[in-house]
Amino acid sequence: MPTGAGMAAQERLEFMGTWNPWRGCHRYSTGCKYCYIHKGDYKRGIDTDIVTKTEKFYAPIEKTKNGTYKMKSGQTIFVCFSSDFLIEDADEWRAECWEMMRERSDLDFFFLTKRIERFLDCIPHDWKDGYENVAVGCTIENQENADYRLGIFSGLPIKHKNIICQPLIENINLSAYLHDIELVVVGGESDKNARPLDYDWVLQIRQQCISNNVHFEFRQCGTHFIKDGKSYTLSTRDLCSQARKANINC
Repeated sequence: MPTGAGMAAQERLEFMGTWNPWRGCHRYSTGCKYCYIHKGDYKRGIDTDIVTKTEKFYAPIEKTKNGTYKMKSGQTIFVCFSSDFLIEDADEWRAECWEMMRERSDLDFFFLTKRIERFLDCIPHDWKDGYENVAVGCTIENQENADYRLGIFSGLPIKHKNIICQPLIENINLSAYLHDIELVVVGGESDKNARPLDYDWVLQIRQQCISNNVHFEFRQCGTHFIKDGKSYTLSTRDLCSQARKANINC
């Protein structure tokens, strides 16, 4: 499936969509400190801690007047990027989402979670070893959470597994957890008070991926970026473009 990282970043952009069946979240670990969702909601006067269904809840199965699906076949759909798909507040709604993913087997769905310990309590009855069209990204930010979350993630029945090291706030060794991983994404933190991202940490994770034949993607620099021992402060609008310029995806 495309989410498995065999597809380059630019190619994925051409075939992606989003689906946020609910919005709102709660800070869960140290990686949430400068969460973009909370920051954006604060500016708009929205309480992020209130988790609510959105008007797009049924987006994957909405149809046009002629009876065709509005979401075109063949896309990768990024799910719940304004929340966490496994958040407790959404337990009563999640079953319908699994049904829609099952119905739309012509789409590839991808969601991230920091709550991977809840996974087995949240899957549908017919999950077995996973849906072919669903990929899961386990988000980590430091070695402590890598050891805890990936220790769980490694043993879960999921056909397509990604590791998302974003925001990466310290050096991490992933070597023990890269079996059956299709893609590792690394990115820095975005905020004027962001914790720095050292480029050496990025390169070390990249080498771990190469050694284990895992795809690697450097998604964005951090606002405070260290390279060759020198510290830089970058504009938010340049974080992704500067990462692309490094040209180290593999």
